[in-house]
Amino acid sequence: QKMPLSLPATINIREPRWDQSTFQGRAKHFFMVTDPRNLLLSGATLEEARRVVEDYRAGTVPPGLTEDQLWRAKYIYDSAFHPDTGEKMLLIGRMSAQVPMNMTITGCMLTFYRTTPAVLFWQWVNQSFNAIVNYTNRSGDAPITPSQLGTAYVSATTGAVVTALGLKSLTKHLPAIIGRYVPFAAVAAANCINIPLMRQRELKLGIPITDENGNRLGESTAAAQKAIFQVVVSRIGMAAPAMAIPPVIMNMLEKRAFLKRYPYLNAPLQVGLVGLCLVFATPLCCALFPQKSSMPVSRLEPDVQARIREKDLQLETVYFNKGL
Repeated sequence: QKMPLSLPATINIREPRWDQSTFQGRAKHFFMVTDPRNLLLSGATLEEARRVVEDYRAGTVPPGLTEDQLWRAKYIYDSAFHPDTGEKMLLIGRMSAQVPMNMTITGCMLTFYRTTPAVLFWQWVNQSFNAIVNYTNRSGDAPITPSQLGTAYVSATTGAVVTALGLKSLTKHLPAIIGRYVPFAAVAAANCINIPLMRQRELKLGIPITDENGNRLGESTAAAQKAIFQVVVSRIGMAAPAMAIPPVIMNMLEKRAFLKRYPYLNAPLQVGLVGLCLVFATPLCCALFPQKSSMPVSRLEPDVQARIREKDLQLETVYFNKGL
């Protein structure tokens, strides 16, 4: 009987399984990364995946390992460990927690938007969750100090609450449907504050840039600006369908007898609708921009350009991890 051929040690598992230069490839990748079922995996399963990935990277191929098993291990590993530091990430900060966490928080924000205390409470919960996600998925191996963390958190929460309450008072005399969009405006405003503040160290000191083979060329603040802009756009995009579609449906449903008879179904229905939108919006909006983003050398800061030109005159493009 023939022994099964062992897997070649040449599969590049540092990169995603699908072509990241196409939207479809990135979408497939992020459907795997944001799969909520990854949250249910045991610590032993995560450690086993880590062992398979680290052994394979070191050139040791466990006998009988198939290519599908290898990729499965890589995606489990990526779902739980930070790409730059290798640390195990906080459970609720992982991308696989995005759908269940956002579904609950957004559903409640959209349900309880009528009273000021409820607006305050759910915007605060949402920004606390965002702070954890932004911290967990930061780019690079640069640590964030507690004071920076605190500043970003307080500023974003204040920004969201001020926006929500300000808009809430403006919508008193407008149709009811407009009031339902206040949470979305507040979330969009908060994202524009929260993400740049959470990642201010990158804006000051830059993020690591590499050539296409992953050799580090230095740090760039121009790359950091581009990375953070892309993340803000995809986060707002992620929130948009979940906060734009359910209000229209709920507005119609609330006029029907059914919800008047069973008002307690309001929140579960809202959460379910939001969940349905998020299952698709989360991976598709993560896929808007490549995770390994790139920019021409000519767009970098002059001193960084000069250092790169000293090493390599031919180099035209640099790459960086944009973070999530």
